[in-house]
Amino acid sequence: MALNGKNSESFDTDRDRQILNLTDQEYQPHTWENLKHLIGNNNLHLLSRYPSQLQKYRQWSTETKQTWGTVTNFVLKNRLHWEPSPPELCQSGSMFRTRNEKPLSDPDDYKILVNDWPYGLDKGISHIIVWLKHRLQSTDERGDITPESRHLIEAFVESRFCAKYGAENVLWFRNWTGIQSVKSLEHFHVLLRDDDGRLEENLR
Repeated sequence: MALNGKNSESFDTDRDRQILNLTDQEYQPHTWENLKHLIGNNNLHLLSRYPSQLQKYRQWSTETKQTWGTVTNFVLKNRLHWEPSPPELCQSGSMFRTRNEKPLSDPDDYKILVNDWPYGLDKGISHIIVWLKHRLQSTDERGDITPESRHLIEAFVESRFCAKYGAENVLWFRNWTGIQSVKSLEHFHVLLRDDDGRLEENLR
């Protein structure tokens, strides 16, 4: 099923243009303390990539849209391997049929993947994305999540990541809708500090 990609992916921002004027040597990667500050103050629009990676990301996204129509289509077919369901079988706002009405309750209704295009992070910090078949409730025009949705994510992150890595080594955030690069698919981000180098194995 092809998806309407109109306004569904956004990669070109003032912040991106500023980053592209830097070299990788001039760029300051995000430290753990900086990430805590940005996430704690909801300044998620200030998260960025290394200039070289940002340039590759922009090129990849352009080529991917030419081939697949939208980045959403590529992610569905090549990373998530999910097939959208008929609308009458889906919960409101979702394009998928789910096994459980409650988000993050059934492993079939979400997928945890290492981010193919992570932010510019200090060494020892890993970037993960949790993709959901459900849509999370939003509070306002900006598209931030409701307290109820935040509680669901916090409980999931605590049991899935904090129990293994320690709460002091785990951060999470969900970009508000206006700055999401793949708006059509619900997802949030998890950052892990000082992982043991076996991250993908640990995620299975």
